Amino acid sequence: MEPAELLAIAVETAEAAGRLLLERFRAPARGVERKSSTTDMVSDADRDAEALIRERLRGVRQYDAIVGEEGGEEGGSSGLRWVIDPLDGTTNFLFGIPQWGVSIACEDEAGGLAGVVYSPCHDELFTATRGGGAFVGDERLAVSSKTDLADALIVTGFSYLPEERAAEAAVVERVLPRVRDIRRPGAASLDIAWTAAGRFDGYYEVPTHHWDWAAGVVIAREAGAVISELSAVGASGPGLVVAGPGLHDALRALVES
Repeated sequence: MEPAELLAIAVETAEAAGRLLLERFRAPARGVERKSSTTDMVSDADRDAEALIRERLRGVRQYDAIVGEEGGEEGGSSGLRWVIDPLDGTTNFLFGIPQWGVSIACEDEAGGLAGVVYSPCHDELFTATRGGGAFVGDERLAVSSKTDLADALIVTGFSYLPEERAAEAAVVERVLPRVRDIRRPGAASLDIAWTAAGRFDGYYEVPTHHWDWAAGVVIAREAGAVISELSAVGASGPGLVVAGPGLHDALRALVES
């Protein structure tokens, strides 16, 4: 199946999950539980959105593997794998903050083939296919062309674990005086997509999980971003730097110095 056909499946599925989530948004939350820490939450909205996504993907791509944040991994035999975050930004969702999204990527052995990040509250659909460019709606995306960190608006995110947050605070203390400003909206997939759109000049975060960045990385790479891995600051694992060619190396060096 061609990447454009896989993208069409991802778009339709992400929009369906987004409609389900919008119906639940700012309604009384159900089934809220903690995962890795007291600040790492999951709800029935996350679970139901992931169940919808898995059911739709299985209906049209029964031999593909699927890995999702809430339901783990199901094997497949086709050589393709779907990587899904059904509700990226759960804390924002539960607090009534309209900055959360649905992230769906399809990968082969070489990496991302197609990626979709959907922001239901903004009705914005970020899409990309390998070699086909990146778009928000019909508008082609391009990363920031800035070269000076002092003029760069940087976006980041934080771990759920207190000991890792302490290490991240030290990084922020080092980065903040050297850049225009820092933002922390709270949904990694949208942070990366907005970096691809040039709304942010660069993104860094440690840790990030595969479902956090799988779709966003396809979009950012097709928008011209340079992407590299950041070393772990604790048990949760490594992270990412995403920025245009003129900023990537300087931002990475500043974060890891």
